[in-house]
Parts: sequence; structure tokens; C-alpha cells
Amino acid sequence: MTARLRIPNRSARRLWLSVQGLSETPTGPLNLDAIIRRLGFVQLDTIRVVTRAHHHILWSRNQNYREPMLWKHLAQDRGVFEHFTHDASVIPMDFYPMWTRQFRRLEKKLRALNWHKRMLPEPEWNAMKARIEAEGPLCTKAFDTKTQASKAMWSRPPHKITLDYLWYCGELSTAHRKKFTKFYDLTERVVPRRYREQDIADEAQIDWLCRSALDRMAFGTEGEIQRFWDAVDNSEAKAWAAQRSDELIPVEIEGADGTCRPAFAPANVEARLEDLPAPTSRLRILNPFDPVIRDRARLRRLFGFEYTVEMFVPAAKRRWGYYVYPLLEGDRFVGRIEVKAERKARQLKVLNLWVEPKTKWTEARAAKLQSELDRMARFISLSETVWSARCSK
Repeated sequence: MTARLRIPNRSARRLWLSVQGLSETPTGPLNLDAIIRRLGFVQLDTIRVVTRAHHHILWSRNQNYREPMLWKHLAQDRGVFEHFTHDASVIPMDFYPMWTRQFRRLEKKLRALNWHKRMLPEPEWNAMKARIEAEGPLCTKAFDTKTQASKAMWSRPPHKITLDYLWYCGELSTAHRKKFTKFYDLTERVVPRRYREQDIADEAQIDWLCRSALDRMAFGTEGEIQRFWDAVDNSEAKAWAAQRSDELIPVEIEGADGTCRPAFAPANVEARLEDLPAPTSRLRILNPFDPVIRDRARLRRLFGFEYTVEMFVPAAKRRWGYYVYPLLEGDRFVGRIEVKAERKARQLKVLNLWVEPKTKWTEARAAKLQSELDRMARFISLSETVWSARCSK
């Protein structure tokens, strides 16, 4: 049996931050396409406490980014398409041929969930598509059907369910968004023909999805490989790793608690470790949906940082707050902060600050945080940062 390469915890943390674009100082010329390609995808989210998650994730990699840039890249440049990974995301357009299997997977899943029983009859689908073809991209407000179900969050009118079904299946695509509202168009008018007409075998798509996931993680278990795109299932990820055993490097990843866990790494992992840069000492405010934060189990194992999203937790049961941002300094998480944009007053308000145990909150560290808060305020055109916080150290 091939001996496993042991990767110490600090090296593992730095390697993960490096491949995810959080090692270098987030300055310099902005190449939006390169950032998204490096990440693989950027999750979209509607919550806007300071700025929406997708904008924050991109700003964290280069602070010359501004909010309108992503929508231009989607609607005008056609540099990305929107679809579903673990959630709604934007994905580089030239990855589209490797996504066609995902359309079929999701259609099968939605039928198993009986979506077709809540959708419009098929002749009405065609009428909706005919309107879009004749009138151009339309949002859900252009159609009007009523639901007979309860007013629960998941209870939506049949036309909305139908539009989403056609979007999941790849028949419709996101043409653009306006104030975050999605506008649907025929896929052939959104995705260039050279991407739509490529016929990639399922086996090749699975290989690309697993290989590209591992490349963007630097190391991972079969489960982490599967969860990265959420476009293969567990058995497919395990089979892929077994079939590529002669190419992959078996590694042991030391966790923050000193225990080691087996995983796989790309063939160039040793070269990556040799060239591994020390991360910037800048203190960073990361989004709760940042790809480095999203896998809570990986976050906890590598950094010893416990983090939970609490926006859907009743206020009385929250440990932290509605929307709390992790604080990354170098290769350590040193705390978390609750901030909110008051746009009418043009203020960024600091509501709460929690410092991690064993972290000394020095004047230098406080100054770093203040500098990052000021940069965040400028990002969304606010004029000042106001502290109304309690600090738990």
C-alpha cells in the first residue's frame, strides 16, 4: 500500500485558503472571470444585510470589485450561466457542456418529488415558452396563476413551479437579473451554440466534475469531492476515486485537534506545498456563504472554528445573531462580527463582536478590523462605520 503523505494542520489550512483565493492581499487589477473560474462557482443568495453573498464573496478576493460587475458578466458578456450546484450559483459559461448531465439528474429528482403534480399542464408550458420567445426574457410577474395550497413558504403558484422546473431541466436559462429578480429566456438565446452542441459522455462529465472539484479543494475525501458541485452522487464519487487510484495522492490531513484524517490530493500536491505562500496578515470579514465557510465540518476540522448560520433560527434561540460574519486573519479565524448597512443614514453599524477563545484582542488587531470595516463601507458607498457593539472577549 502506498504510504500516505502527511500534511500538517497549518500547511493544510494555508493550502485550502490559497486555492480558494484568500491567501493573497485582495488588491491589484481585477479579473472577474479568473476569480469565478478559480472558485468554480459563486453561490447566489437573496439576503442583503450589508451586500448579497455573491458580491461579498467576489469582493473578498479583489476589493476593486463592485456589485454591478457580476450582472454585466452574466447578461452582457455571457461569461457565466446560472444554475444549481448545492444552491443557485453562477458558473463559468465554458463549463456548460459538463453540466448537461446535471439537467437530467435534476429533472429526475424533481419528478420523484412530484413537482409535475403542482405544475401547469404541458400545453400551458408551451404557451409560456411561446410568450418568452415572442416577448423576450420574462420574470414570474409576467404570468398569473394562483395556488390552492396554504401560504407556507414552499407553496408557490403553478406558473412559478413550471418556470423553475424548465430552468432546472435546462430548457430555460437566466437571461439577466434586475434587483435580483430572475428573467427567464430560451436557453438557445442565452448559451452560445458552441457550448450547447458539445456532446460529452456522462463518464467524461463525472471525471471532469470530480477532478475539477479536487483541484479546487487541493485535498478532500470522496464525500467532499461529491459535495463540491453536488452534481454527482456518493457512489459515483467513490467509484471515480477508486478508478483513479494510480493518479491520486493518498494524504493524511492533520486537523486543528491534532488528529489525522485520510483524504486524496491531486498529483501535484507536493509541488503546491513547496510553493505554498504565507497568507496575507490582513484581517478579512468573510461572508457566511463563502466557499471556505460553507462546509462547516471541513471548517471545524481544519480551523477548530465552530460556525452556524442562524438567520432561520428563532431570535431567542440564537447563540450569535441573525447574520454573523467570520473574521479571518492570516490562516486563523479570530472572531466573528455582526454588522448591518443602514443605507439611508449611509452608515455601517457594528452590532456585536465576539473574539475567539485564546485570541488576544490587541490594539493592532482592532485597528486591522477597523480598516476592513472602512473598506467594506466604501464598497457599498456608505460614508462611515458606527460602533454600537458589545464585544465578547
